[in-house]
Amino acid sequence: MNDGHPASTPEVAHRSWLGRLGKVLAGEPRTQEELLASLREAQQRGLIDGEALVMIEGVLEVSEMQVRDIMIPRAQMVVVERDTTLAELLPILTESQHSRFPVIGENKDEVLGILLAKDLLPYFAAGRTADFNVRDILRPALFIPESQRLNVLLKEFRSSRNHIALVVNEYGGIDGMVTIEDVLEQIVGEIVDEHDVDDQIYIMKHGDRHYTVKALTPIEQFNEYFHAGFSDEEFDTIGGLLMSEFGRLPRRGEICNIDRFRFKILHADSRRIHLLQVTPLTAETGDSAPARQS
Repeated sequence: MNDGHPASTPEVAHRSWLGRLGKVLAGEPRTQEELLASLREAQQRGLIDGEALVMIEGVLEVSEMQVRDIMIPRAQMVVVERDTTLAELLPILTESQHSRFPVIGENKDEVLGILLAKDLLPYFAAGRTADFNVRDILRPALFIPESQRLNVLLKEFRSSRNHIALVVNEYGGIDGMVTIEDVLEQIVGEIVDEHDVDDQIYIMKHGDRHYTVKALTPIEQFNEYFHAGFSDEEFDTIGGLLMSEFGRLPRRGEICNIDRFRFKILHADSRRIHLLQVTPLTAETGDSAPARQS
């Protein structure tokens, strides 16, 4: 029997929710928490998928974050000296696997420009290795304050077509660097690049003493590979173990020694750790660094 009220249907509910969301977006500014609550409700109703929600949350976070929150510290930067020869450059390129390098002068805190690995190819192709001079192929460097918002930096990257920026402090010194990938990863999560391990591989060996390890590696698998004895009663993954040791979400470049292993954070965003560098400690290296450093 019809009591005068329209029947509730999925279409009616859908329009009703969109109407409420429209009022939130079109009305007076409200809190970010209220907007996120509406978006999460949309995700629960199947109007947007989980990946879209994560990216929207990332966009909102980026507007609140500053460069200092994600920058690579000065001590962790891979740099090239102005008078480096081509023969000296090759080991740096192959070991780091980076595509862009800050070039420094006699003053180690002075960045003269940016070297792009692809700019070296013509020297090899034409057999002109003897004519090489780093200063001939330097690209201009982009300098930004550590307090700059990430959304502003992203716009600057797009307008200047730069992919890397040097972070300076109030005295003009270099505090670190940040790449466009670092910013985008705050929105979309980890971006697969040449450093990343294949989806089916959790642990990859590099040289005699360095390993790249996914943070999602089960502790049981880590123990089996490295003959370690970490407990998996409280945490399932090696990333969970590190989170507990740090007592917070660590940033890229931070280092932590646990038992006979040194863990360096290679990739991490505002939500979780993604990738680690693991170095087994020997008797010689075990006392060469503090148990934790940033």
